[in-house]
Amino acid sequence: MSTNYGIVIFPSKKLQDLANSYRKRYDPHYALITPHVTLRSLFEASEEEIKQLTETLHEIAKKHAPFQINATKISSFQPVNNVIYFKIEPSAQLEELHLELNDHITGETPEYNFVPHITIGQKLSNDEHSDVYGSLRMQPVNHEEAVDRFHLLYQLENGSWTVYETFRLGKE
Repeated sequence: MSTNYGIVIFPSKKLQDLANSYRKRYDPHYALITPHVTLRSLFEASEEEIKQLTETLHEIAKKHAPFQINATKISSFQPVNNVIYFKIEPSAQLEELHLELNDHITGETPEYNFVPHITIGQKLSNDEHSDVYGSLRMQPVNHEEAVDRFHLLYQLENGSWTVYETFRLGKE
């Protein structure tokens, strides 16, 4: 039997609280997962595959030094979909980590290009989206912090996500 997995970065409590202040109202997945930056979107794997993958992920984590992420504004994926998010400035370190993780995971390649972000609103109707985005996009967001780990999550039967294993960046 296979389970759904994903790989994410959880930001600091401060940034999570800020994201949640919006998600409570605008994100129906609010209760299912903590605010996060997706490094690898949903994929399926068996228990055997995950055992091997966790070893690989530890190896990958060792090779990548901790780095900074910087949330700079509220943006939207409209017209592709009605997702509103905190934009995380792209960086070489983030891009490299993302590429290497995705190279080692079989299954479909992710549907979209990698745009680092923290979702704060989704599944909004077009009208809701333009109202909400219209009022939020002028809100200043300026938050920089260090990232020193990423997490492999799995999905429970009720749709919520929980940590399977955590991987620390940099030399052991």
